[in-house]
Amino acid sequence: MRDTYESPLSSRYADPEMKYLFSPDKKFKTWRKLWIALAEAEQELGLPITQEQIDELKANADNINYEEAEAREKVVRHDVMSHVYAYGLQCPKAKGIIHLGATSCYVGDNTDIIIMTEALKLVERKLVNVIRQLSRFADAYKDLPTLAFTHFQPAQPTTVGKRATLWIQDLLMDLEDVRYLIGGMKLLGCKGTTGTQASFLELFDGDHEKCRRIDRLIAEKMGYQDCFAVSGQTYSRKLDSRVVSVLAGIAQSASKFSNDIRLLQHLKEIEEPFEKNQIGSSAMAYKRNPMRSERMTSLSRYVMADVLNPYITAATQWFERTLDDSANKRLSIPEAFLAVDAILNLYLNISDGLVVYDKVIRAHLMHELPFMMTENIMMDAVKRGGDRQVLHEKIREASQIIKSSGGPNDLLERIAADPAFGVTLEELQEMCRPERYVGRAPQQTEDFLRDTVAPALAPYDQVGEERAEINL
Repeated sequence: MRDTYESPLSSRYADPEMKYLFSPDKKFKTWRKLWIALAEAEQELGLPITQEQIDELKANADNINYEEAEAREKVVRHDVMSHVYAYGLQCPKAKGIIHLGATSCYVGDNTDIIIMTEALKLVERKLVNVIRQLSRFADAYKDLPTLAFTHFQPAQPTTVGKRATLWIQDLLMDLEDVRYLIGGMKLLGCKGTTGTQASFLELFDGDHEKCRRIDRLIAEKMGYQDCFAVSGQTYSRKLDSRVVSVLAGIAQSASKFSNDIRLLQHLKEIEEPFEKNQIGSSAMAYKRNPMRSERMTSLSRYVMADVLNPYITAATQWFERTLDDSANKRLSIPEAFLAVDAILNLYLNISDGLVVYDKVIRAHLMHELPFMMTENIMMDAVKRGGDRQVLHEKIREASQIIKSSGGPNDLLERIAADPAFGVTLEELQEMCRPERYVGRAPQQTEDFLRDTVAPALAPYDQVGEERAEINL
């Protein structure tokens, strides 16, 4: 619809798979699965619930009568009770036992956890694919010398592949955080109005063991190991802040990468993919703007700022709960996931199509390399009887002249022409091979890919290869 606002995260950026996870259909179908799990658990613990009732619930689990639920909500102003009512219309034999003993948070909070878990698994899969692609890039360019920077000032050389390992290392930390988070996800379970399970203690005639077991049964039926041991009415909102913190960590890593690519594209050394008919500027036809990297930076900034929402929400929950979390969660959690999904799509697309201009890289490096050689040149000259202070001043003066002139770097020629250094131009040119100054960068890259990346990716051998098409 062109006359109604729609989030760009949904209309432009995120993939259908992630968008579905946060859709009403996914939410309400999960509610019904939770009501079925509750009924089955209560039946197993001795409550008078028949198999016929459970079968009726299962038969209508995915056949949601949205019109009836929406009409009912206009009357009762309560989304959960509206869907209990609508489900009951489809399941007349079971309607009396739907939601038995539970509060709204039973379906609401458990569903939120289930959706976040599935969304984290999708993020995990995409992270793996980005790391794989960057690893191929690092291996392909592990030997290509390039000018390295500190403070964005020329420093000692590195290699293009070694620089890529820095991006990968950040993502490996993110992958570790995601795996840890997924492994520790727990359901709320069925805790009641203030987390005391009072309604279930009443249902089970004071049997505390059955109250303990119902949580374990629900967790098992929903594919989880456990439920939170204690809660108020809701699960601790600290879980939300942990989840979005990890997402913000991914955004942080992506922003570092995208800013590096933007700088490299300015230097004309490496470019992000550029489509055949893509227009870089409406005014300047020659331009090739790094728009995908800029979008990564932009979306990453959003996620890193978004992390404040669950932090503040968790910090301001009063006692067993307050409802100021609800509207905020509806925005901050889904949008963080949708943004990270878009970020990882961009990351995969860019890393899969990086264009490396090795001649430009070499030209930049060779312009600066003579300056970086001067310490070695001075040391060799001193060994031949030269005065370091005199030599140092000669190099300083020559370097300033070259920088001021704006011309080619002829420092080696100047040094060779000065008898104080006692070295020929041929000897200096032999010394001026970039491979001599990259240290262990190629070996570090190989070691890192073999000893760190490969073991980290080994558990994901069954994860298929993915490509990301960016159409806007």
